[in-house]
Amino acid sequence: MKIIVAIKQVPERDAQVRINPAGKWPNAWIDESGLQYALNESDAYALEEALQLKEKHGGEVIVVSAGPERVGQTIREALAKGADRAIHIDCDDLGSRDALGVARLLAAAVKPENPDLLLTGLQSEDLGLGQTGVIVAELLNLPHASLILHVEKTETGLTVKRELEEGWFQSIELPTPAVLTIQSGGNKLRYATLMGIKRAKTKEVRRITAAELAVDSTPVVLLENIALPHKQKSTQMLSGSPKEAATALAEKLKFEVRVL
Repeated sequence: MKIIVAIKQVPERDAQVRINPAGKWPNAWIDESGLQYALNESDAYALEEALQLKEKHGGEVIVVSAGPERVGQTIREALAKGADRAIHIDCDDLGSRDALGVARLLAAAVKPENPDLLLTGLQSEDLGLGQTGVIVAELLNLPHASLILHVEKTETGLTVKRELEEGWFQSIELPTPAVLTIQSGGNKLRYATLMGIKRAKTKEVRRITAAELAVDSTPVVLLENIALPHKQKSTQMLSGSPKEAATALAEKLKFEVRVL
């Protein structure tokens, strides 16, 4: 199987985000100085799923990622874990592209590879849109499924396990080629070995610029403003009898605070 995994480099979860109001998203509004970056969590699970399929059925795993020069570090991490080669879409303005714009880049980069399977994470930890993988499937005119926890190769295609609501799961069959968006938690993530890190230095990383892909970068969704959550404290006095006060408190906890 030829499996392509789309991965994204995102700020680490505990990174301290600072906003600069004098500018436009993303470069001037977010102060990137001092930020540490890591592989997006659900993309890591997509990579693990791909590596396990390769170990069972053979083939190759190719990672593709878009972003500036620093993305190379995350690509090397994926190669160290077992991916065979990589495609780096050199793009300094990735943050100014909406989900459609990013999906156009990924679709144009992977289409010549004719993969049997394209995996993406369910959503990114920085924006959390959960749209890119699905849009890529539409652009490539491929069947897709989301919220995937496990993938099995069959004689006719794939059988996948989807996570539904309230602890329910769904098993469906898809033909290949297909696009799947992977949910976190389906597998135990592996660490890169010392030998894997050494081998990653010699693996192929093909660089291609966003300009060479010649896709439309005009966003259909514009982000006009960004702000940190505003913290405030307030006190409300509940009048009436104890029973009336308790009823009013329960209603506020249920409908306003939404903790019940």
